[in-house]
Amino acid sequence: MKFFLKCNEAAHVCDKSQYNEASFFEKFKLKMHILMCVLCRRHVKRNIKLTKTIKSANIKTLHPDEKQLLKTRLQHEANNAQES
Repeated sequence: MKFFLKCNEAAHVCDKSQYNEASFFEKFKLKMHILMCVLCRRHVKRNIKLTKTIKSANIKTLHPDEKQLLKTRLQHEANNAQES
């Protein structure tokens, strides 16, 4: 069993951790890696900041029915434009 991560593996674990998909041992290995690697430490900090920004953005999306209506209207307009 490998105890130390390479930088590309650390980045992958960082991404998995962001979505709560990393195991305890993966998180532990990541923490050990970022103690020694400045570049990965920066990557982790940026990833954490990105996650917080996205969660605090309070993004609102269209309801699926509204999306379908918009899609239908756009297709109708596109067809009308082609016929003209």
